[in-house]
Amino acid sequence: MHMTTRPLFLLAALLLSGAGHAADPGQRELLVFAASSLTNALTDVAAAYTRETGQAVRFSFAASAVGARQIEAGARADVFFSADVEWMDYVDARQLIDRRTRHDVVSNRLALIAPADSTVALRIEANFPLAAALGTGRLATGDPDYVPAGRYARSALTALGVWNNVADRIVRADNVRSALMFVARGEAPLGIVYQTDALAERKVRIVALFPAGSHPPITYPAAATLAAKPGAARFVEFLLGPVAREIFASHGFLNP
Repeated sequence: MHMTTRPLFLLAALLLSGAGHAADPGQRELLVFAASSLTNALTDVAAAYTRETGQAVRFSFAASAVGARQIEAGARADVFFSADVEWMDYVDARQLIDRRTRHDVVSNRLALIAPADSTVALRIEANFPLAAALGTGRLATGDPDYVPAGRYARSALTALGVWNNVADRIVRADNVRSALMFVARGEAPLGIVYQTDALAERKVRIVALFPAGSHPPITYPAAATLAAKPGAARFVEFLLGPVAREIFASHGFLNP
């Protein structure tokens, strides 16, 4: 009897210990507001973080402008992970993030994409024939007025001298993943998204990458908010570590 009850006692103790750990306020689930282009990579990073720390993470993926404005409106996000510096500056200027935790985490490239079965071929250079390549179709990208991918696209096309040729033919998607899907479904013959988005969708192919100097650097900063639960700063630090770096690289992201 003694030999059989002792293992049961130990098992009960372990279960009680685990239950107490789960109830620790420091282990409450984190809510991360993140750019849509981070969806695949960040989901994988969060799984690795949870395995290491025991703290669960859930996400609200949207255009960076949407996340920034929701935080400004009082949304209780713990971490903001933006697709550009400007929207992080926006929440920083309103004293909504802990600037001590702010770090540039990854960078990206801008890509011209087409449906996977498209035969279009273009070399991206000054005055390249983008409008002619569209035919009667339209160019899908994020809304240049507030979606970072769209702003980068407008900057690049302006620098290359072709923006005015296509400005009235833009499909202004509410985030970069929506722009990606317009092309994946064949609803737009061409689109401009991040390299990582193109790599994540087998129904599109990269026609060409934009020259890095044609647009501002595509930098993704992250920071804990001032209203964050315990663990938020640790999560941002995890984003900078070797495990997260390897995952980001596997999805096509670059070091900042």
